[in-house]
Amino acid sequence: MGMAEKIRILLIKRGNISEAELARRINTTPQNFNSKMKRDNFTERDLIEIANVLNCSYNPTFVLNDTGEQI
Repeated sequence: MGMAEKIRILLIKRGNISEAELARRINTTPQNFNSKMKRDNFTERDLIEIANVLNCSYNPTFVLNDTGEQI
């Protein structure tokens, strides 16, 4: 599942917030946000900001497959 799809799920779970409303909340234009959604191209900073405005956590981690260790 791509990040854009995960964001769409979050928007539904947070009360059917529109993509345009999320764009305004993260201080970008709806057009710019829509472009990022179509390309599924977000920076880590974008994802942290989205998490903040949607009252959730974004935790990027690397997990070693052989040991399960998270880095």
